[in-house]
This record gives sequence, structure tokens and C-alpha cells, in this order.
Amino acid sequence: MSHETLDIIQGIDWKDIEMQIAFHCAPLIAGLKLSNLLMLQSEELDRGTSILKRAGISYFVVAVTNGKVAVLLFDRQRLETYLRKEEVWKIFQDMGYQNHAMGKVLYAFRQRYEGYLLWNQEFPHEMGLLLGYPIEDVKGFILNEGENCLYTGYWKVYENLPEKMIVFRQFEKARDMLIGLLSNGITIAEVVQKCLLVHSA
Repeated sequence: MSHETLDIIQGIDWKDIEMQIAFHCAPLIAGLKLSNLLMLQSEELDRGTSILKRAGISYFVVAVTNGKVAVLLFDRQRLETYLRKEEVWKIFQDMGYQNHAMGKVLYAFRQRYEGYLLWNQEFPHEMGLLLGYPIEDVKGFILNEGENCLYTGYWKVYENLPEKMIVFRQFEKARDMLIGLLSNGITIAEVVQKCLLVHSA
């Protein structure tokens, strides 16, 4: 994180939902990641979803608990393609999923995630796949029960650390850039439109 970004973050009003989205979901908005998880207070949900709709960002509420809401933000086309990969869908099937339609997967995941948060049921490891983490790291996390990783960054890394470090640095740059843009008065919707223009060029 740059010194400029650190200075901005120290002065952020964390009630500013656009800044929350920028801080937690910059890799998705920059087109570097399939999805990100955003945590909001219950009273922030309407404002948050309004911002996401204006920006054209797909989202799904995956848990509501103790006055907080977990919202999955995602690139629908890329996430659907990822879920259809044979190796990815095999993990979902092993966890009891029967239909890889996006809506079916998300509703089933919400039941499992809320079960974990509210009733101490088994953690839904498929969350890592829904967040677009590399398959080898999701498998490594499951086999090692979250221990013995090579590095903890945006996720716990179990293989190909040099490659993942490059990715993490790209994520950091995207966050620095997005926070800088918002601090200069540009909205999330405007940033998304600019990113779409860049990717389509």
C-alpha cells in the first residue's frame, strides 16, 4: 500500500459505502478477480445495493447475521464460466451441490454459510471457489485445515507462491488506484465504466 493511499485511508469516513467497496472489492472492479466479499451493516444494505446497481455490478446477499450483511460481488459471466470447469464443479459436487446454475449454487451456499455463522455448522469451503481462489489453494486449505500455508495474503497460498505474490501486488495497485480516484470525487459507477472501456479496447 502506498503512503498516499495510507494517508487517504487514515482519513476515510468508513460510513462512505463507496470507499468500503473500493477498499474491499478493488480487484473485482479492476477486472483482476471474479468476485469479492463485502461486509455491510444491515442499515447500509439499501444504500450499498443502490450503488452496485448504478455501477452494473452483480451481487448476492450470502448471509445476514447479528446486524451485518455479507454480500458477494461478482462478474457474472466469468464466475459462471469458472463454475463450469470440471475440476471446480467436482469439488462442489463432493460438497453436495447438484445443479451448477448460478442461482442454485448461490442459494445453496447462503444456506450453508448462514448455518456456519449462526449454528456452528461446518465451514463451507466452497467459499474459496466462489471467491475465485486458485483451485490448488482451496484444496490445500481443505487438506491442511487452514494450517501450513506458504503465505497469507488475499487468501492462504499453498502452491506457486511467486506467481501469487505478483497477483497480490496487482490487487494492491488496483486498490491504491481506486481509492485515489474516489478521493478525487469519481464514483464507483464512473470507475466501472472506465474499466469496461479499457477492457473492450
